[in-house]
Amino acid sequence: MVRLARENPAWGYRRVHGELCCLGFRIGASTVWAILHRAGVEPAPKRSALTWRQFLWAQANGVLAVDFFTVDTVFLQRLYVLFVLEVASRRVHVLGMTPNPAAEWVTQQARNLLMDLEDHVGQFRFLVRDRDAKFTAAFDAVFAAERIRVLRTPVRAPRANAYAERWVGTVRRELLDRLLIFGCRQLRSVLAEYVDHDNGHRPHRALEQEPPLRPGVPVTVAPPARIMRRDRLGGLIHEYAQAA
Repeated sequence: MVRLARENPAWGYRRVHGELCCLGFRIGASTVWAILHRAGVEPAPKRSALTWRQFLWAQANGVLAVDFFTVDTVFLQRLYVLFVLEVASRRVHVLGMTPNPAAEWVTQQARNLLMDLEDHVGQFRFLVRDRDAKFTAAFDAVFAAERIRVLRTPVRAPRANAYAERWVGTVRRELLDRLLIFGCRQLRSVLAEYVDHDNGHRPHRALEQEPPLRPGVPVTVAPPARIMRRDRLGGLIHEYAQAA
């Protein structure tokens, strides 16, 4: 009885009772309710409700997450960086950076992203974004034209866009907190280098310690070999590989 209820979260007590009757168990509906209640099995609406986290997990292959983060230069100029994250693969696209994220600029970056994705764009069904005023109706229309539904997060709920927020924290800890940024040109260069590292080499726990752009390979015991280190961004980032 408990197994039926837990394996079928959309079934209520009456549905479980009916299934038991079909299996030849003659038992009262009130008895079913009492047993499931004592076992801690909630009514069907509570068990079958889909949380936001479960939705993102189930739909990850078709979800993009977009967000801004800011970088302050040594000359006290604030730069806005727009990026998109493919939730399933964790692949990051830095769309651009500017001191003035006008609506026209943001919309153009959306068009550029869809052109870069090319045939790949068809796999995406949802775009998660916050309610920042920089995301206008024209921005949403670019994705709607490709049948990508824009999902806006609740007000003051950064965890609703947790995958994008997590990447912002990572790029700050591993890169931006260790550098002095002088201007947009330098920021563009260092972010391009870091994104190349993040997508092509950096292990991701969610991907079983594989980088986004490297297909998973069976784990094998590596033979004894010399390990070479490659320094990137002046040694802020290290990449390791076996020598040929």
